Amino acid sequence: MEKTKAILDPDIKDVPLFKKGKVRNVYDMGDKLLFVASDRISAFDVVMPNGIPGKGIVLNRISDFWFDLTKDIIDNHKVTTDIDKIIAADRRLGSYREVLSGRSMLVKKAEPMPVECIVRGYISGSGWKDYRKTGMISGVNLPAGLRQSERLEDPIFTPSTKAESGHDINITQDEMKQTVGEEAFGFLKEKSIAVYKKAREYAASKGIIIADTKFEFGKLGDKIILMDEVLTPDSSRFWPMDDYEPGRPQKSFDKQFVRDYLETLDWDKTPPGPELPEEIVSKTREKYLQAYRILTGKEL
Repeated sequence: MEKTKAILDPDIKDVPLFKKGKVRNVYDMGDKLLFVASDRISAFDVVMPNGIPGKGIVLNRISDFWFDLTKDIIDNHKVTTDIDKIIAADRRLGSYREVLSGRSMLVKKAEPMPVECIVRGYISGSGWKDYRKTGMISGVNLPAGLRQSERLEDPIFTPSTKAESGHDINITQDEMKQTVGEEAFGFLKEKSIAVYKKAREYAASKGIIIADTKFEFGKLGDKIILMDEVLTPDSSRFWPMDDYEPGRPQKSFDKQFVRDYLETLDWDKTPPGPELPEEIVSKTREKYLQAYRILTGKEL
């Protein structure tokens, strides 16, 4: 992929904007939605003023890859990422071909479930912080003496709230049951762990550890499907297997690199975010591209 200018706002004026998230713009296509992944990058729930060129294309194509690989476990919201089919679905998009190509996905319009479904196979991030304080993560008791980044004997399911703005809050499995009901809880937990395990096994065969990830699900009529993005460097921790060593933070293929840089600054983690130096932008971009190449065997 040639280096291009970051697309911070894929401004599609001819189709109604349905929602604007930290990274994606979502457009209303009637009975479907158009997800367009920008090159925005957020950390600590703050969107940085400059983006990572090509990041949205990487996110979109990695999600596309995983949706196809895991559709035997659970159906998902993807209809197509083919730009010709997307434009054929709404001719108003024809003049936006260049900005949409590679970074857009036509999806089924599902009603989002009000929780984030987080699966952890290794102890890291906020989970490590919680474990050090309480010996638990989201109410799940863990063995004493675990080290930072250590692999857990079995993956654990640690849901959180889904905040429109600000921080998601970790909740217990019982609290999730009260929110979505016993039956939906059981289904979401089972499918989250099954998708994670399949993805973890595949990634391991390519030399990548998927330490943890978060999924979003939605209802299409009475059916629950996987939606949003899936197993990207934005929603997961990807570690190189050949450098893995428990007891310390790990090198990563994800935006942890940006978080680590921001932690060195005198910044209170509230908007506006600081401008990222060119070196941080360039190295982060390469990490995203590297993750895509290793996982899919393809170049961008």
